[in-house]
Amino acid sequence: MAAEVPLLFDKAHVLCYRTFDIAEEIDLERARKALTEDSRRLKLSRENSQYLQLPNPPLAYELGRKPLALRDGPVTVDATARLFDHGAASIILRVPVVPGTSFEHLTRVADELYDSQALEDLALELVEGVRRTIAPAVQEPHLWDQNESYTVIFAESIRGNPSADELLARADLARLLLGENGAVPLSAGEVESVTKARFSYTINDLVVIDWNSAFVYEPSGSGDIPDLLEIANAQLLEFRYYDERLDEHITRIHEEVQAKRHGWIRLFRSPYRNLTRQTLATLVDLNEFIERVENSLKVIGDFYLAKVYEGAVRRMRIPNWQDSVTRKQQLLAQTYGLLKGDVDIDRSHTLEAIIVLLIVLEIFFAFFKVFEH
Repeated sequence: MAAEVPLLFDKAHVLCYRTFDIAEEIDLERARKALTEDSRRLKLSRENSQYLQLPNPPLAYELGRKPLALRDGPVTVDATARLFDHGAASIILRVPVVPGTSFEHLTRVADELYDSQALEDLALELVEGVRRTIAPAVQEPHLWDQNESYTVIFAESIRGNPSADELLARADLARLLLGENGAVPLSAGEVESVTKARFSYTINDLVVIDWNSAFVYEPSGSGDIPDLLEIANAQLLEFRYYDERLDEHITRIHEEVQAKRHGWIRLFRSPYRNLTRQTLATLVDLNEFIERVENSLKVIGDFYLAKVYEGAVRRMRIPNWQDSVTRKQQLLAQTYGLLKGDVDIDRSHTLEAIIVLLIVLEIFFAFFKVFEH
């Protein structure tokens, strides 16, 4: 019986994504004009990809080759920036995999890349440069102190050309996606949990999506699936960002209401006028944000790429964050209604006081005229 061909990667790379929120909105056309480098809009190329619509496709441009320090020595990575109109900027670092790399060695490399401080520092340095370059194209620039990371192990050629079923049977994909190097095998339940979101279009390709990483075996070399995973990752970042913004605004409302509840100024005017305007502005911004994020990709057909994208959305727990933002949006809308009611009552009282004052003045002048005669 012939021995099995070892699973060696003959052509592969690791895509490390670090996605940052850098603005409330990015004008992608103005950003394109601000770039001296060649830039390109994202366009999916696989069959039936026309059923995944990108109303305002993200803009990418090359940042050049950069050194990255790893335990086995420095490597040169290709860096790319991708900009989204909803305010996110993604730094993509393409780490080469040496031809002939074993599955076990790739697992160790992936484990290092998942938590590499050198990679974080490089991505932060690059995104700062991106912010300076596209400054004329952004609205309300900032840099949120958190980012979203994702890693895609992308294989085009594996020695022996294994099928998807062979890979699932022979390769410890759960260990690869977790970066788990321990000697003790993972439990069957953990393996199934990590690899349950798996997809194949033909018998010779495979996608396995976990919450923080994915394995893509794509002999055609198409980059559509990593692109879809990046879009989903950017959507996750934006929902996390606005979830925190809503928390901050709700906390500020509570603190201001407590501080002004017993103030003497309440006798003359509502202390919540500015707070009401700020709350309304936040709600308007939030509605625009949700529309931009939800419209960043529209699924209009039930086909392979759509299934992969929707599987990634579920695996990244995006619906949970979206539900959290929606609940807080509803709470904020209710709070705005209460604050507006207080302001309206204040205006009503003011109007009533003016009417009473006018009546008193009219009576006073009437008496004054009587006493004059």
